[in-house]
Amino acid sequence: MERTLLIIKPDAVKRNLTGYIIWRLNQAGFLIAEMRLERLSRQMAREFYAVHKDKSFYESLVEYMSSGPIVAMALEKNDAIAALREFIGATNPAKAACGTIRQEIALNVQENSVHASDSPENAAKETAFFFG
Repeated sequence: MERTLLIIKPDAVKRNLTGYIIWRLNQAGFLIAEMRLERLSRQMAREFYAVHKDKSFYESLVEYMSSGPIVAMALEKNDAIAALREFIGATNPAKAACGTIRQEIALNVQENSVHASDSPENAAKETAFFFG
C-alpha cells in the first residue's frame, strides 16, 4: 500500500465538484486515509509550491491556491502515486486523456481542479505538509 496526496483546488471546490471527485476516487479503488478542508494563506501556498519559485507562473499559482478553500486528501492504494497521476491526467486539460479528472472538469492549465504528488519523495513531503 502506497500513500500519496491529492488536493482538490479552489476552482473545483467553488464549482461544488468535491463530492464527484471523491466518488470517482472511491470508484477507482483509492482509500481516503485522511482529509481536510482548508484555506491556504499566501504564505502556506508559497511554502507548498516553493519548488516552482523561480518559474514565471509561481506568483499566479500562489494567488490562485490561496483564493478559496481546498480539500487535501492522503490517499492509499497499491502503486498510488502512478495510479493517481494517471487518474487525474495531464496538467493541461487539453492534453489530458479522455476520462481523466482534468479532461472532464478542469478549466485551463492553472485552474486544473486537482494536484497530485509526482514522486515518492514529494508524496511524503506533501502529505506531511497537511497531515503532519
